[in-house]
Amino acid sequence: MSKHALIQRHSASERLNHWLVAFAFILAGLSGLGFFHPGFYWLTNLFGGGTWARILHPFFGAGLALFFFIWVGREWKDNRITPEDWQWAKHMGDIMQNKMDNLPPIGKYNLGQKLLTRTMFTAIVLLLASGILIWQPWFAPEFSIELRRIGVVVHAFAAFVVLVCFIVHVYAAYWTRGAIRSMTRGTVTAAWARHHCAGWYKKIAG
Repeated sequence: MSKHALIQRHSASERLNHWLVAFAFILAGLSGLGFFHPGFYWLTNLFGGGTWARILHPFFGAGLALFFFIWVGREWKDNRITPEDWQWAKHMGDIMQNKMDNLPPIGKYNLGQKLLTRTMFTAIVLLLASGILIWQPWFAPEFSIELRRIGVVVHAFAAFVVLVCFIVHVYAAYWTRGAIRSMTRGTVTAAWARHHCAGWYKKIAG
């Protein structure tokens, strides 16, 4: 296969799913930051003011959880951690220098991506559970004040973890030249696949 040949990495529905997660995250993040600290309250104006931001934020969060869980379900087979992943991680120095020639062949996603997915999954589960505890006026009245206070702390912590994961994800996609193309056009070159995901390349190239 020519190194310039294009290989499909993500289908149109996968890309749509990914961008729905990203869009829901941005909406949930901006509306949530408005209530996290008074200095960010001006962000609520993006949603029609504080009242509307408070009404819409839980729905944005629920949408984020739904789309992300669908993504995880679709990609879980390729996100299983294998012995090759741990061998790959031992070469982190070479990876940071973009020296991929002597690395164990890995699948569609590397160990860093798999761990990031698991971290985000855990954090979003916590966001959803704690969000239900403090969702006024639908669910919060059913829980005690003490439980709601715990929910607020857990919600803020989980939101911080998801934000850090988002920043790491965006930076890694930008740092790995060609990765963004796979989520905008759906394809990567054969050379890219062979360089970054040799195991996956061998599987799809036969």
